Amino acid sequence: MEGGQAGDARAARRPRRGDRGPTARSDAVHAISVVGKLYLVATPIGNLEDVSLRALRILQEVHMVACEDTRHTQLLLRKHEIRAKHLTSYTEFNHRRKAAELIGQLDRGWDVALVTDAGTPGLSDPGEQLVSAAVAAGHEVVSVPGPAAAISALVASGLPTREFTFVGFPEKKSGARRREIAKLLGEGRTAVLYESPFRVADLLADVAAVAPDARVAVARELTKVHEEIVRGTAADLAARYAALRPKGEITVVVAPAKNAGEHARGEERGPS
Repeated sequence: MEGGQAGDARAARRPRRGDRGPTARSDAVHAISVVGKLYLVATPIGNLEDVSLRALRILQEVHMVACEDTRHTQLLLRKHEIRAKHLTSYTEFNHRRKAAELIGQLDRGWDVALVTDAGTPGLSDPGEQLVSAAVAAGHEVVSVPGPAAAISALVASGLPTREFTFVGFPEKKSGARRREIAKLLGEGRTAVLYESPFRVADLLADVAAVAPDARVAVARELTKVHEEIVRGTAADLAARYAALRPKGEITVVVAPAKNAGEHARGEERGPS
């Protein structure tokens, strides 16, 4: 029941936020258990105003927020005057242990919101594992949509958007990355990739090696004060970024290239 308070909160049947969760009851009268929901709440990718009213309400109502960095999430909560609640760290380094703990909280009847420092949880982060565990345990998973750097970069790139492939972070080794890029561009769809500012020059060099004339857009610091989108051919942008040391979050969008498929076959025959 999206948009209705009863559908998201079910407050009358849930423990109070100060509780440690419902205790087990063996009598038949209380045999029906209360099951928590996992909410995947998209948060701003830069500008703190880019958050939905529904996301704010969910963050206010849930019993626990699992976040990449508790300090970062606390800034968002304070900005929107959401009172302090249970915050717990859920990261790439502790997600195996934490996933079991969070499933335990859902089993106790707690609603849990999962957020990342920026954007939609579950894309190129360990949120995928928590969602899988929650589904396997029989819990309802609810997406609360909002900002995503991949989509923001794609629609502002000026490149084809009808068909696209979201890659996340590409291979780190150049040979494997070139084969990956060649395959992607040869499929006839626009590719959207995340990359570290420390490796973006290497990524663009590999795109240029595969398809020098491919159209590319490099989006940096989207929604922030220093937002920029640089457009050009792969060869031009590879030369530009070879001399730069950019800072901030970067998303690279690459249009499909007709000759990339031939290069992919050549790479597959070559040394790894």
